Amino acid sequence: MPERSPSPSPPRIRTSDDLEVSSYLASAGGGPGEPAADRPALPDRPPAQRPRETIVILDFGSQTSMLIARRVRDLHVYCELLPHTATWEQVQALNPKGFILSGGPASAIDEGAPQAPAFIYQSGLPVLGICYGMQLIAAQLGGRVAAAQEREFGHALLHNSPSDGNGSALLAGLPEPMAVWMSHGDRIAELPPGFRTLGSSESIPIAAMGNDAGIYGIQFHPEVVHTPHGDRLLANFVRDICGCAADWTPDSFIDMAVAQIRATVGDKRVICALSGGVDSAVAAALVHRAVGDQLSCIFVDNGLLRREEPERVLRTFRKHLRIDLRHVDAGDRFQQGLAGVTDPESKRKRVGETFIAVFEQVASDLGAVEFMVQGTTYPDVVESAGVGGVTAAIKSHHNVGGLPEHMQFALVEPLRYLFKDEVRQVGLQLGLPDEMIFRQPFPGPGLAIRIIGEVTPAKLEILRAADWVVMDEVKAAGLYRDLWQAFAILTDTRSVGVQGDARTYGYVVAVRAVNAADAMTADWARLPYDVMARISNRIVNEVPEVNRVVLDITSKPPGTIEWE
Repeated sequence: MPERSPSPSPPRIRTSDDLEVSSYLASAGGGPGEPAADRPALPDRPPAQRPRETIVILDFGSQTSMLIARRVRDLHVYCELLPHTATWEQVQALNPKGFILSGGPASAIDEGAPQAPAFIYQSGLPVLGICYGMQLIAAQLGGRVAAAQEREFGHALLHNSPSDGNGSALLAGLPEPMAVWMSHGDRIAELPPGFRTLGSSESIPIAAMGNDAGIYGIQFHPEVVHTPHGDRLLANFVRDICGCAADWTPDSFIDMAVAQIRATVGDKRVICALSGGVDSAVAAALVHRAVGDQLSCIFVDNGLLRREEPERVLRTFRKHLRIDLRHVDAGDRFQQGLAGVTDPESKRKRVGETFIAVFEQVASDLGAVEFMVQGTTYPDVVESAGVGGVTAAIKSHHNVGGLPEHMQFALVEPLRYLFKDEVRQVGLQLGLPDEMIFRQPFPGPGLAIRIIGEVTPAKLEILRAADWVVMDEVKAAGLYRDLWQAFAILTDTRSVGVQGDARTYGYVVAVRAVNAADAMTADWARLPYDVMARISNRIVNEVPEVNRVVLDITSKPPGTIEWE
């Protein structure tokens, strides 16, 4: 599909009641070319970075906003999650084909509730409002939203409207009735002019609505697994209604990324921080394909890695990546930087600062180096800083929030808009081996954030020994590829035990094993009892300093995957 250039000023939407839309647009402000003064700026993109077509998801603070993006990407359609305060100029740069308005914790009837920008309705592009997004559409286009007489949370059945049948393009091919997942406290009391009811549930008469201009609203969440046919509904919207070509594939991404990297880097030298993980490996392979020998990779042994990991990483990279690779043993330097530090965020920042200092020192031996490659992924970006306004930062990541504000390199982040599974698909397409692609994620700060409290050489050795047991048993049980992550945490708690008829006072080790698709959400893995028993028995027998093992059964949210 050829590229389409959006017009500088989008056309007015055609509706049966222009008076209602005009009234809203006049009061809302911030239309095309008139960004509101309090809207935060988004990073500008050079022309080479503009995808051919994008579904723009405006975030109103829902916990499942990132899941919407995941589901759209699963349909091979590119999308990005932007704050609801984004300007038309920022959205236009993405070449939008349609909009999705996420859910959110606010009530559309409250004063000061987040609003959808006027250009959404001016653009003439299809719009899908989910939950709070639906209520906004109704409130802003002349309908009425009211508090629900009976709030609805959980499973429900969507029944097609008798007047509409299953003829709506949004609901085409979906079962009647359809199981959906509800989570709302408000309802649509009156439809906006020109809209009709597409479906209802037992509790609310207007659970889905739409008009002839391609604006739809649904009161349920199609992005969650509890709506079994939600992917089909989203496919109807992004493919059939918005007309997206579904050409977001590993091949198309590689072609686009290589062109972007060449345009950005030119003939300058580049260094890449190789950690041994899939993100840095794929980033390095992409940059190497783009600029060849201009790239040098640096593997820093920070002394915070697992047992025998430096040797395995070097062996794997030298065998499969024909790239200039420099190995730096800086364990003592990192340990000095972490001495006496107990705060988790301070640990992350200390590690990030030390990394940059090491890179700058090594780079000075390579001559003039202007760019540094980072394996930053989309969840890293969102969790570290949020998408703006209503999404809170969860923590700083080593490759996002742990870097000093002033450094001599410009960052190249070719994976910045990819989810982990997309990174793996790109890596396979680049020909990287399975041992790289399917390695479980390992945090940039390493074992420093799996030791609660101060990091010392003695604690590192205790944790390495315990973690070795966890990984050995997980692999022996054939579970490694089934789990997102499995590892040990050395807590700062000691407990009384009895070993060899003697009283002991040893450390408590926690075992963490989770299932996830992209680490934005995760559930604790139900490891077989015999596997857990072997892990516990081996740790307390093989690690003298430990006399108790516990299992972390917390999901994310409310917890995070890592303990710090």
